Amino acid sequence: MKNFALIGAAGYIAPRHMRAIKDTDNNLIAAMDKNDSVGIIDSYFPEAAFFTEFERFDRHLEKIKRSSEQNLDYVSICSPNYLHDAHIRFGLRYGTDVICEKPIVLNPWNIDALQEIEKETGNNVYNILQLRLHDAIKKVKKMVDEGPKDKIYDFDLTYQTSRGSWYYTSWKGDSEKSGGIATNIGVHFFDMLGWIFGDVKKNVVNVHTHDRAAGYLEFDRARVRWFLSINYDTLPQEVKERGLRTYRSMTIDGEEIEFSGGFTELHTDSYKDILSGGGFRIEESRKAIQTVFDIRHAEPIGLKGDYHPFCKLEQSKHPFKR
Repeated sequence: MKNFALIGAAGYIAPRHMRAIKDTDNNLIAAMDKNDSVGIIDSYFPEAAFFTEFERFDRHLEKIKRSSEQNLDYVSICSPNYLHDAHIRFGLRYGTDVICEKPIVLNPWNIDALQEIEKETGNNVYNILQLRLHDAIKKVKKMVDEGPKDKIYDFDLTYQTSRGSWYYTSWKGDSEKSGGIATNIGVHFFDMLGWIFGDVKKNVVNVHTHDRAAGYLEFDRARVRWFLSINYDTLPQEVKERGLRTYRSMTIDGEEIEFSGGFTELHTDSYKDILSGGGFRIEESRKAIQTVFDIRHAEPIGLKGDYHPFCKLEQSKHPFKR
């Protein structure tokens, strides 16, 4: 049984990590979050120590480090995106391996610095790149890997996950903290695309606002049109009529890829992979981090070139700007 500490226990994704620790027969001994709405811990590890101040969390782990009765093996990180870098450094310097949610960092050069600390400490950083473990995605990669080496695929990605006004008040609505929409809700899709289709050859951004982003990417093996949105109004009408607030669609050469299910176990599968000696190390994330960094700093060109059809949808005003 391995012992875990968790940084960032009150957010949306933290329960998936708690469940993964539980489902792999391991133990969460301490958790930290500045927000105290963390009753979900009772469903998994009611005996875990909990702290709302990082200093007390740090002191508690230091006491564990000096104790012969207990040890800490992993620090899992589910904190806001802009804090991942600092929290990974904390875990490495404490002397544990680190498992971090996406995006592992916001800037490509942060990866280089963290790799240096890995070398200094002898500990490893693992990124949750869960789409690589999805059965439907693995089938697509197998098809591409075993297909004609000179074939260039046409791929459309559409991902819409509606968010309310709260989003813009939270850190997620601050691009300096979240990295913006392409990073916050899209980085694992860009990782998936690079994993399947190779290196990025061209990166064009057509639209990039507070509630959506869209563009065109050329990889070694694919031409990709992509559209991401957190605005309910951009959902297809048939999706709204079904009472849904999320829409995912991926097509390859015009054929829909069915991947609506199979997501609930992916964090547990990720933990199993890491604990068995596998896992995705920090270098694996570099391509996607560079891609979303370039998207974030690109000047949108508008409706030019081979753009995603949803780019034509009417733009909406920022809810906190008049």
